[in-house]
Amino acid sequence: MIVVCGNFQNNLICETEIEAYEQLRGSDMNTSPSLDADSLEIVRPKKIGTKIMAGVSIILLLLLAKAFWQGDIAWSVVSEYLFASAILSGVGNTIIMTFCAMFVGIMLGVLAAIMRMSDNAVLRNIAIGYVWFFRGTPALLQLLLWFNLALIFPTLGIPGVFSVQTVDVMTPFVAAVLGLGIQQGAYTAEVVRAGILSIDKGQMEAAQSIGMTKLRATLKIVLPQAMRVIVPPIGNETIGMVKLTSLASVIQYSEVLRSVEDVYYANSRVIELLIVATVWYLIVVTVLSVGQFYIERYFSKGWGRRAPTAQQADTQALAGEAS
Repeated sequence: MIVVCGNFQNNLICETEIEAYEQLRGSDMNTSPSLDADSLEIVRPKKIGTKIMAGVSIILLLLLAKAFWQGDIAWSVVSEYLFASAILSGVGNTIIMTFCAMFVGIMLGVLAAIMRMSDNAVLRNIAIGYVWFFRGTPALLQLLLWFNLALIFPTLGIPGVFSVQTVDVMTPFVAAVLGLGIQQGAYTAEVVRAGILSIDKGQMEAAQSIGMTKLRATLKIVLPQAMRVIVPPIGNETIGMVKLTSLASVIQYSEVLRSVEDVYYANSRVIELLIVATVWYLIVVTVLSVGQFYIERYFSKGWGRRAPTAQQADTQALAGEAS
């Protein structure tokens, strides 16, 4: 065997070593069995941390359930008042207040969002001031202001035509709808404006190019497309409004928390009646969450990932064209 070595850039290279390495590599490639991707076994990583967290969470839930079960709670009182007429009346008033306040909030929010994006400086500044004021003051404060509006305006109406006493008009229901609805409109305005801004400007330009006004293009072209972005936060705001209606109990509106308070003031079963209120809040929120899911899915048609079968068909078609 002849070994030829040379010095190339301070590295000693031997042809015999190179040939031996190439022969060894060729023999390994020839003798190694072919690997089939389908025969390989997928080994998933062991998520030990996830299992530990799950175990700790279950233990904490069991301890919490044990504390409630062994606590001084008369569960018979809970079952007795869960479907009591006074409680059910409060639940109904909560649902009515939620939808009325959200209707007012959505109408004002859409109007304020369109005004905010208007070319008219007066309308734009009015919308900015509306959002600034009603988003910057607490909801409870606004409820109290509306409920005590008679201290500022004793009568309402048109001078010389008709007038009514403010205390007769500003009932707890009206004050709650105005207080919660107008405040909600300030938040909804920003949500709607964000949804409109998410749509490409080309949609507005295309609508205006066929003779549509900016307002008509916004209502007919841009706003329907923006619903995909607007619906999720509005759904969350609606769920939040269910719980926000509890503030109306301060101005004597008989929603579910007020109804519960009236009962436990009489029988002194505070925890039991609060558990009843909690159960009903969870039921209402769960139903609204399911409705929100289906509404979001309706407005999300045509967006997001396509079905896997369609993706696979496109991939196979491209592979066939490439071959």
